Amino acid sequence: MARILSIETSTSICSVAIHAQGDLLALAEIKEPGAHAEKLLLLVDEVFKKAGLNFTDLDAVAVSQGPGSYTGLRIGVSTAKGIAYALDIPLMGINTLQAMAASQQVSPGDYVVAVLDARRKEVYTQSFGDSGQELSPIEAVVLEEGVFGSILEKGRVYFVGDGVEKVKEEVKSANALFIADWAISLSAKNMGKLASEKHARQEWEDLAYFVPNYLKEFKAIQSTKNPLLKP
Repeated sequence: MARILSIETSTSICSVAIHAQGDLLALAEIKEPGAHAEKLLLLVDEVFKKAGLNFTDLDAVAVSQGPGSYTGLRIGVSTAKGIAYALDIPLMGINTLQAMAASQQVSPGDYVVAVLDARRKEVYTQSFGDSGQELSPIEAVVLEEGVFGSILEKGRVYFVGDGVEKVKEEVKSANALFIADWAISLSAKNMGKLASEKHARQEWEDLAYFVPNYLKEFKAIQSTKNPLLKP
């Protein structure tokens, strides 16, 4: 029974969980911008106490690998790598957007679109099917009229994440459902099943070379309203 410590620090939420075979044993989290460096290890200590476990009981560490906040991801990944190295246990990187989508249980034929605020009029996003399968790559898109139109034509779409309010301003489709409590999707508790599956497949990161996916370089969807971008 693999016990995995999961760390999520990609946004203003700092969240830590322990799972056993994907089942949640303990959770500790706070929403306090800029507090990750100060509070993360305290939350790690708290979940161990809640679960009644010691560090030596761990079999692996999972960390949200991005996209997201540069500072938050750097702190989370550095902490996760330090714990994995000290205990000589595997590290798994978890796609932040995929874990966000895993927060929703949807009906067959429905879709989930994870959206993270990328500032200005952009969001980091990825689309998923009803069983969590990836339907699009991770990308940054410009929020404008018609955005997400292709997937909204297919059926009901659940939008999750801290970019939901920005998306809501542009998306007026009857097929769009906006999950208002975006903090639910950015909790380490959503990483359990994904981390357990990766651990079972031995999809482990190289501690020496693993870095977050900051998504610094991306090809955003070009605005159709800007005449300078038209051929």
